[in-house]
Amino acid sequence: MKDMLQVQDYLYSYADVGDWEGEEELVAERLNELVHHAWDLLPEDLDCDSIDKIILGIWEHLRGDYALLEADLEELTDWVTHYVESSLDEQM
Repeated sequence: MKDMLQVQDYLYSYADVGDWEGEEELVAERLNELVHHAWDLLPEDLDCDSIDKIILGIWEHLRGDYALLEADLEELTDWVTHYVESSLDEQM
């Protein structure tokens, strides 16, 4: 259940994202904004394993993808919205 977890447990620091040619802080900041957006979209009654899978999947999909730097935040949040909705649909 979502109330058993905290979004802070899923946030990234610049050291967590690896080498981005000096853009590590920006990547971590963008990634954290996307995690917060996904968190807000998740239902309160979603089980902890599903939350883990969805939130951690954001980084799995975007790891090494320069879209984190090149795309504007609106495009990235639109992608996250679609990703979360698709992930929730698959679980139903």
